[in-house]
Amino acid sequence: MFARRIVVVGTGYVGLTTGACLASLGHRVVCSDVDAVKVAALRRGEVGIREP
Repeated sequence: MFARRIVVVGTGYVGLTTGACLASLGHRVVCSDVDAVKVAALRRGEVGIREP
């Protein structure tokens, strides 16, 4: 499999989970969002999504 450069628009439940899964497969992933508060929290390493 070839590693791809991927952009995910939106860092909600689906976008952030998709980005994390694709990154774990070895792809280079950038997630983008218009919510500055959410982006700032992600940059601090805070993820507001809880998955059992």
